[in-house]
Amino acid sequence: MAVKIDKGTALTSLSITPLIDIVFLLLIFFLVATRFAEEDRELDVMLPSASEAKPLVVKPKELFINIDQHGNYFVGGTQITLDEMEQSLKQSALNNPLSQSAIIRADKRCAWDHVVGAIDVCHRAGIHDVRPTIKGDDD
Repeated sequence: MAVKIDKGTALTSLSITPLIDIVFLLLIFFLVATRFAEEDRELDVMLPSASEAKPLVVKPKELFINIDQHGNYFVGGTQITLDEMEQSLKQSALNNPLSQSAIIRADKRCAWDHVVGAIDVCHRAGIHDVRPTIKGDDD
């Protein structure tokens, strides 16, 4: 004799027709939105030039300023003083006046005076996008 198992009615009442409708509507929406974005770029327009615009001299990259536990500063793998770092940062800020950024990576055992000194040098050099981070042995 065969055993009949009742599987319930939960899955039989679930209709995926509305789900398919929504997927097709989203597909149409993204196709139309993509087409409008392409048309905006295809217009032949002569753009004005700004007289005070500063050209991008060098592709901007983040400057990494490392500070060890003794308060020594390292930029580009070489140890430098605060005065040398200021000259280097001023040159970088002149090359990229609006987009130069600096990341200060300090050992967690160093005094905050060294971190504040590096931030101060960055601001004097004209770099205002400064992000200090503290690195320890477990990072």
